[in-house]
Amino acid sequence: MKVAIVLNTSWNIYNFRLGLIQALQDQGHEVFAIAPIDEYSPKLEAIGCKYYEVKMDSRGANPIKDLALIFELFNIYRKVKPDVVLHYTIKPNIYGTLAATLLNIPVVNNVCGLGTAFLQKNFLSRIVVNLYRFAFRFPRKIFFQNEYDKEFFISRKLIRPNVADIVPGSGINVNDFKPSNPPKKTKFTFLLISRLIHDKGILEYIDAVRELRQNGLEADFQLLGPKDPKHKRGISVDIIDGWEKQGIVDYLGTADDVRQHIAHADCVVLPSYREGTPRTLLEAASSGKPIVATNVPGCNNVVVDGVNGFLCKRKDSQDLAEKMKKVYGLSEESLAELGQNSRKIAVEQFDEKLVIDKYLSTLSEVDAQKAS
Repeated sequence: MKVAIVLNTSWNIYNFRLGLIQALQDQGHEVFAIAPIDEYSPKLEAIGCKYYEVKMDSRGANPIKDLALIFELFNIYRKVKPDVVLHYTIKPNIYGTLAATLLNIPVVNNVCGLGTAFLQKNFLSRIVVNLYRFAFRFPRKIFFQNEYDKEFFISRKLIRPNVADIVPGSGINVNDFKPSNPPKKTKFTFLLISRLIHDKGILEYIDAVRELRQNGLEADFQLLGPKDPKHKRGISVDIIDGWEKQGIVDYLGTADDVRQHIAHADCVVLPSYREGTPRTLLEAASSGKPIVATNVPGCNNVVVDGVNGFLCKRKDSQDLAEKMKKVYGLSEESLAELGQNSRKIAVEQFDEKLVIDKYLSTLSEVDAQKAS
């Protein structure tokens, strides 16, 4: 089969779908990667994908402007003639589905999280919800990354229940991310890995760190991830630089390989407002780390409160600080137990093989339907 994978960045395809691509190729499928061009586009070609560039503003939120994406994807799909298209993230899910449907190409979508449009209630969010309702009449299968998001779509009649299924996020390669024993540090280290936008709880993390420092807690507080000031909910570069100048956090910039940073952390933190299944928490869990995260869909299906970390209230920096302080005060034995539980959860529930098997099974169903 010709399988097209469509996403809002080439980086995302390469970093989060590499295992799926390799599994598809191992079964003899021809894989087409369709995404905006970036430094990872040549890497996709190097691993055997046929790459097609698409112009897509992942930050923009103008549905009228984005309608042009339908025609761009329509032309690419007409040229490629894929047997099935796998869409990820909001714009491919909506506009890619419409383009493929016009060409009678089967579609499998993945809702990676509800995002800003569902966190806010305004005119734009109503447009997005209605676009979902219309576009999601057509896919053969729609994967969700947690039960909450699936039920949200079903309860609002955005999808037919019989096309919905669950996958554990993008999954995690538990052999690539595994516990290690880095050199002992003098200070306990907290690490937050995320795009620097408001919805990831960055400001709550900063406020929690301020409170912990004021109360004399001796620890290192790190922040790793790309600045994204052009995003509608992005944080300005000046503010981020100010945090570092004030000594609130150590900003580590970005990293192609986050494993060394996770290895040196004692606890990984993610106070996000809502997630699908956050990749950073899967990486932390697979690496055997205690985690502090918000008690929201996506985060609370990776973190079991008191088992492999602690859950805090959404948009509550004081509660976040209390949970971070709780982890800080644990004995080495208790920290090790949380880490071991994290690893167990990752291996048993989030191994990327589980995700890949779901996709391969779905593709077999699509192929059988086309043949009948």
